[in-house]
Amino acid sequence: MQYRRLGRSGTLVSHLCLGTMTFGAQTDEKESFAQLDRFLDAGGNFLDTADVYNRGATETVIGHWLAQRPEVRDRIVIATKGRFPMGDGVNDAGLSRVHLTQALDASLRRLGTDHVDLYQAHAWDPLTPIEETLRFYDDAVRAGKIRYAGVSNFTGWQLQKAALLTEFHRLAPIVTLQPQYNLLERDIEWEIVPVCQNEGIGILPWSPLGGGWLTGKYQRGVAPEAATRLGEHPSGGAEALDVRDNDRTWHIVDTLRRVADGRPDASMPAVAIAWVAQRPAVTSVILGARTLDQLESTLAAAELQLSEEEKVELDRVSAPVSSSYPYGDFGTRQRGRDLP
Repeated sequence: MQYRRLGRSGTLVSHLCLGTMTFGAQTDEKESFAQLDRFLDAGGNFLDTADVYNRGATETVIGHWLAQRPEVRDRIVIATKGRFPMGDGVNDAGLSRVHLTQALDASLRRLGTDHVDLYQAHAWDPLTPIEETLRFYDDAVRAGKIRYAGVSNFTGWQLQKAALLTEFHRLAPIVTLQPQYNLLERDIEWEIVPVCQNEGIGILPWSPLGGGWLTGKYQRGVAPEAATRLGEHPSGGAEALDVRDNDRTWHIVDTLRRVADGRPDASMPAVAIAWVAQRPAVTSVILGARTLDQLESTLAAAELQLSEEEKVELDRVSAPVSSSYPYGDFGTRQRGRDLP
């Protein structure tokens, strides 16, 4: 396991992060404990969760695990998120000071700890001035309830605005961004990655396996089995069958399979995760698993280093596609500093 700075902070985290969204639902408490223990044994020290995951049940499972292993609290970095509804009241959602105060306190109770190391806005809130959210973060840092502030699912302009406001008002900085990022979804490279590089913001990619598309379990022309995420929800989300079932996806999957087949020590999931982990500005890749066996297969990426030839091949086949100005060819040349 490698260790990298959490954004521009001095805190070190493992370059693989254990995502816990399945805990308390698809993964019961016993299996969740087994995953947490195995992740620590592998050298991991970074956990990611959110209050909205299974309506608090995920944080509760982690809290029960911590209660049985109090000695590990100071060894691990815990990240959680707030933003989405956890109740029926008009202020039970969003990034307002009222909601985040309640949400953070509730997360701390469920986790059984007096602080979280990274507290993240789960998404942008168009109703709340971002200055209000940033001042809440700064107050929470000063109060010792959180160590660092981060955001998730922000667009480029939203992230840049937040970063500049923290600098202008001398508030606790934004140290991380949690976006979707994988071989199938690389559009953040147009604007969001450059913002992170310029501002020293670490990227925490979620869905590095593209909702299962990059595991090799789906085949062209074969209906997904019901026991898989796509089989159960073929029309759900950004990884829906009608969104991803196209020539570009299968070209990427075939190339990924060819690279993995050429490495006796690597599976398709491990290669896909290793590719994301080696991208610019990436701090830690969030793994998600229903079972301990699935976690074991992804942990293989911890020691996997892709060759330059393998990275070039995967980069080429998965290059982000856009014909719209100022992206497309113009954006590509702009990143390369070769505009006339």
